[in-house]
Amino acid sequence: MRLLPLLAAALLAMTAVTVPAHAAVPDGTLALESSAVRAGEPIRLSYSTPRPNATNWVGLYTEPGNGPVAEQFVGPSLKWVYTPSANGTATLPTQGLEPGEYVVYYLAQDGYAWLARPARLRLVSSTALRFVTSPFTLRNGRAGTPYGASVTGLVKGDTSGLTFTKKAGAAWIAVAADGRISGTPTAAGTSALTVEARNTAGQTSTASVSIRVRGASETLVPRLKAMSWNLWHGGSQISGGREKQLRFLLDRDVDVVGLQETSSTSAQELAQALGWDHFQAGADLGIISRYPITARGPLPSQSGLAGIYARVRLDERTGRELVLWNAHLGYTPYGPYDGCFSNRTTQQLLTREADSGRTGQIQAIVQAMGGHLQAAGTHPVLLTGDFNAPSHLDYTTAAASSHCGRSGIPWPTSKVPEQAGLKDSYRVARPNPVTAPGNTWSPVYKTFTGGYGYDHRIGDPEPQDRIDFVHYAGGLSVESSDAVVAGTPAPHPGHGGNEWTSDHAAVLTTFTVS
Repeated sequence: MRLLPLLAAALLAMTAVTVPAHAAVPDGTLALESSAVRAGEPIRLSYSTPRPNATNWVGLYTEPGNGPVAEQFVGPSLKWVYTPSANGTATLPTQGLEPGEYVVYYLAQDGYAWLARPARLRLVSSTALRFVTSPFTLRNGRAGTPYGASVTGLVKGDTSGLTFTKKAGAAWIAVAADGRISGTPTAAGTSALTVEARNTAGQTSTASVSIRVRGASETLVPRLKAMSWNLWHGGSQISGGREKQLRFLLDRDVDVVGLQETSSTSAQELAQALGWDHFQAGADLGIISRYPITARGPLPSQSGLAGIYARVRLDERTGRELVLWNAHLGYTPYGPYDGCFSNRTTQQLLTREADSGRTGQIQAIVQAMGGHLQAAGTHPVLLTGDFNAPSHLDYTTAAASSHCGRSGIPWPTSKVPEQAGLKDSYRVARPNPVTAPGNTWSPVYKTFTGGYGYDHRIGDPEPQDRIDFVHYAGGLSVESSDAVVAGTPAPHPGHGGNEWTSDHAAVLTTFTVS
């Protein structure tokens, strides 16, 4: 493989990964054959250590990302290989990975202690320039008020020397060379734009873009699309996951999303590509918003909560805001397994819910939401999340056959929000759990694969349940709500090429903002 000398020199000059302050300086070596690799071609490396072990290994991570920067697990590696010798060479495949910045770690004995300083590289695209989808819609604008948005991050492929131009569209819209969209709308209605992207190789791609312009005295966001989405280790389990995630968000015209399993960077990366605001809170939780985020909190490390929130400005004219809370509750022991595999009594199930930590977690989150819920009449409130537990609204007598014959279970993770005045948007839109089960776990796992402390036969049917939610309070009315995926996901283990990038279905609710 040959690279342009200037490109190779620039990549070699990138800032080195630093050793954690608390750690000893690693005494091994890790060297990449090249710091720029074309996507689809292998990463070739050499290594050495005075402490050889059969379980020493090399792992590839996104940069900045979910690698063991502090010599502790944060998220799974994208690719890995054992390196058992005192010195040698190895390769890491790159099939299915997107172009961008990555880092390679040389790690000890199936753990995360560094054996050498990490090495950075860039994956360079070998595919044609393309917008991730077309047509798509940008955030709403207001007549007479300056507008801003961006399409910079919505192009994939060979983006070297990327520039944007306006090919057609409303006179008020300007397109900067870097993909920023600006101007002042002159009248209410839908403004159209055709924008072209071009790289230094002369490749081009065009997209049709729409901007909904509201009147000077109208509500800026009269309709809001809110989603809860477990990304499944950031989408890393599916080839081309980030591009597919962007395409899904644009195709569904989503406004705000509560994210789980972000692998430390997904909220930031998705928001930057979309030109949105974000709150990336640690390795797990994130919130992204098409409209400005005005406040964020609390960090889980500061509060001990399994949830975060962001205040979203829905209307700069009136100051109307939305408070979006997002949660990810404990995953084990798992109630549907207890009910289906172990045949525990209802009281035993509730005891196990408390043992899992979920009961205490949802109680603490709802308590922390108290002030926001009291003000929900002025600033509506959402609670999104992967609760890792079903809803009592689904466990009716009529629907018992879908839940191993179980019914009447007052699952605390749904009862506690209900008692606090929150409504389950999916069940408001679709009240019958028999005709609309709304299962979010799992479009990929259809049979039990073992683990989690359950001595049950592998290959038996996996319990299917609705464990992801969009709850709401305040001045919102539900227009529709669905458990959504993209395409027809192939089940595990043949899921790698799915258009859908998660092992959960997402929940997408459309609200009318009163």
